[in-house]
Amino acid sequence: MTPYEHKVQYYETDGMGIVHHSNYIRWFEEARVALLEQLGYGYDRIEAEGFSSPVLEVACKYKTMARFGDTVLIYASVSDYNGVRLSLHYEVRDAQTNDLRCAGDSRHCFMGREGRPVSLKRSWPALDQALSAQLPQG
Repeated sequence: MTPYEHKVQYYETDGMGIVHHSNYIRWFEEARVALLEQLGYGYDRIEAEGFSSPVLEVACKYKTMARFGDTVLIYASVSDYNGVRLSLHYEVRDAQTNDLRCAGDSRHCFMGREGRPVSLKRSWPALDQALSAQLPQG
């Protein structure tokens, strides 16, 4: 999949001139939405079909600092998927140097209109197949 590109904005930095840690989590979410769009299932389509995919858990390990004006590439990949829960892994890398800025993971579930978890295998087989196809081989 194509990485999500983000140019660091001034408002994302803190008093030390580096990106505030909370912004990396936002970038993960941007990359997740971009990944779904690349699969043909943009979040607008997911919502129009009556589903949502809330965050259940997120973790991030910070490695090096990003600063205002830097461009980063966020690589998002499916690390686990069982039809109900989806786990993604992220790497944020400097676009110029390829230095790892941070790495992290998030977990999500899929919910229907009633606000209850659903199995995509039964309720949306095409999306289930698209996500299953992204699982690491081996």
